[in-house]
Amino acid sequence: MIPTVERTVRPLLPVDLRLTLFPVRRGRLDPTMRFEPTGVWRATRTPAGPATTHLRAAAAAGTVTMRAWGPGAGWALDAFPALVGAHDDEAGFEPGAGVVGELHHRLRGLRIGRTGAVMEALVPSILEQKVVGLEARRSYARIVRTLGEPAPGPAGLFLPPTARCLATTPSWVFHRANVERKRADTIRRACSYAARLEETVAMSPEDARRRLCALPGIGPWTAAEVAMVALGDADAVSVGDYHLPNQVAWALAREPRGDDARLLELLEPWRGHRGRVLRLLGAGAAPRYGPRMPLRTIAGQ
Repeated sequence: MIPTVERTVRPLLPVDLRLTLFPVRRGRLDPTMRFEPTGVWRATRTPAGPATTHLRAAAAAGTVTMRAWGPGAGWALDAFPALVGAHDDEAGFEPGAGVVGELHHRLRGLRIGRTGAVMEALVPSILEQKVVGLEARRSYARIVRTLGEPAPGPAGLFLPPTARCLATTPSWVFHRANVERKRADTIRRACSYAARLEETVAMSPEDARRRLCALPGIGPWTAAEVAMVALGDADAVSVGDYHLPNQVAWALAREPRGDDARLLELLEPWRGHRGRVLRLLGAGAAPRYGPRMPLRTIAGQ
């Protein structure tokens, strides 16, 4: 019997677990996370060891509770408030009276949290470089199930592979997961510097992005994706995204097409909270305009 520990917090603002943790889960195929009507399950590797957590919110009481299993349970409970954005007070954020204000009012439970797990955010972000999202999620699920291991506790989840494991995984294993050599090499290189990259959790957003982007194969888009999920950067903007400039141009200016320059121009009034605005627009289901890329299969080539 694996012992269970539990902690309850009362966040400053309402927390919708699905909205808040949506970017942490890599699609419905993600073997490390599961959303259920009763809460959210997540498996993670902490500095103290593996952990499985279950989160549930009590809207009437304004509380969120985490139960945790495994050697890393205590660490996970300590990091729990940051994960669900319990201290996300939106200081300096002025949504305005337009679409951002409407979404902010409708999606009151969307918080900016942080996992504190840089590599767990970085690896799937690298997989999402220059490919269709579904393709990247399938690859990530295959890699986790092949190189990960069952997580502690009752959920039946898998732990993400360790950085040491990924750093030494041969190309043919990635190839079978439909990942070509370029992205595989970037993952292995990043994992060989995992300790240095994990240090970004204690850095300023600017210093963290500089360190991430210093590694070949990691650019502003990937760094921003990691900053939003792992570091809780409410100002992260994923410049270089296929769809994002068009989504933002349509949502904020009713322009069917945009580019990165227009994206940054439209988001400028919310500097300091541009990532928050993007999360609101994404959750509000803005239409997706952009280059359409076909699903690719390289595993059999």
